Amino acid sequence: MRIKAHLPFDPSKFPFFYGIIILVAGSLGIFMSIPGQTMGVSVFTDPLLGVLNISRDELSLAYMFGTIGSSFLLPWAGKKYDLWGARTLAILSSLGLGLILMVLSNVDWIIFEVLGLSKPLLILIIMTVCFLFLRFFGQGVLTMTSRNMMMEWFDKRRGLATGISNVFVSVAFSISPIWLYHLISQYSWNGAWQLLAVVAGLIFPLFAFLVFRDRPEDSGLKPDGNFTGSKKVSKHLYPVVKQFTKSEAIRSYSFWIFALQLAMQGLYITGFTFHVISIFGESGLTEQEAIRIFLPSSYVAVAVTLIASSISDHIPLKYISMLKGAGACVGILGFILLGSWSGAYYLIVIGQGIMTGLFAVLNSVSWPRYFGRLHLGAITGQVTMMMVFASALGPILFSLSLTLFGSYILAGWICLFIFACLAIGAIKAENPQKGLQP
Repeated sequence: MRIKAHLPFDPSKFPFFYGIIILVAGSLGIFMSIPGQTMGVSVFTDPLLGVLNISRDELSLAYMFGTIGSSFLLPWAGKKYDLWGARTLAILSSLGLGLILMVLSNVDWIIFEVLGLSKPLLILIIMTVCFLFLRFFGQGVLTMTSRNMMMEWFDKRRGLATGISNVFVSVAFSISPIWLYHLISQYSWNGAWQLLAVVAGLIFPLFAFLVFRDRPEDSGLKPDGNFTGSKKVSKHLYPVVKQFTKSEAIRSYSFWIFALQLAMQGLYITGFTFHVISIFGESGLTEQEAIRIFLPSSYVAVAVTLIASSISDHIPLKYISMLKGAGACVGILGFILLGSWSGAYYLIVIGQGIMTGLFAVLNSVSWPRYFGRLHLGAITGQVTMMMVFASALGPILFSLSLTLFGSYILAGWICLFIFACLAIGAIKAENPQKGLQP
């Protein structure tokens, strides 16, 4: 099902390296996944609660079950990436995302008018199915596909190249609740989802067909812009000696440290973002203050991404992992102290900025450097499954913390402890390629 690389035009005929176009296209692909990401869903939480007649805990449960269900499909999607390529999978996932967004925009009408349902359990089941497909196509497949495609087109300059993309992605993700909030204010939650459905389901598939490409070798090119048969370039600091299979990768200690840290970020950020308005309200802050927290965090994330991406090609990734864990601890400590100390707001901004900026760097550079590109889809499919599965637990963990203990603080302490353990564990997360003979 791979689409031929020379259709509708041949990337090798471009006067510059087509990987530059791939960076732009991949970044837009990740941006297009925002409606399926938690920060894209969070601003629709309260409007949904207002029309579905279910509780916050019940909606969180539907989100959890749907996200968990989608996570189990992602290893399959990763294998299909290796078979079908980024282009085909991007087209299919964006079509699916557009379709489920259109369904969600009419979900109250479908539940109450078409199906005539009134029992909370049946509503929860419908929402679980909707969230499953929303998370699978958006957070899962489209994100994984777009990121993998960019990783395939760069090798020695992967950190620097993907860092350019990560700057855009960090800003886009951080400010997405703001522009989505204004979109809902202007067009209502139904209209906002319908507009996103048109862009995701009609415009982006055409864009992906025209611009997305699979491996550079399919077009007679090499990663980093070296045409086949060109002269050798500078020495590779981290050469890939062995192409790890998925089963070999998951037996590596470093795989679990990096994957669990990325998964924990999914859990914490999902829980925090899904309930952000309620969290700030419990601390005596306004809805506008809650939404605005993401903008200054994006400034920090951009600075961190630029610095970390520029040096990631030259240093062991375990140091970036350790710093990411430390940043997470700072941000979570700010969340815990939000209602009792005015400076806690700035801890959240700095900590979440660091962890967001480094998330994209680690998730872009680690897997091809540590395990090679041959089975990249299968390996990243496993990682994405873990991240999505963990993100499913975030909203319900935070919701139950509020319901059972009267605040979100217990959830914060749990996340802080796990992040601290992973930051310490990263000290031993060496590159498995180290010491292998070619």
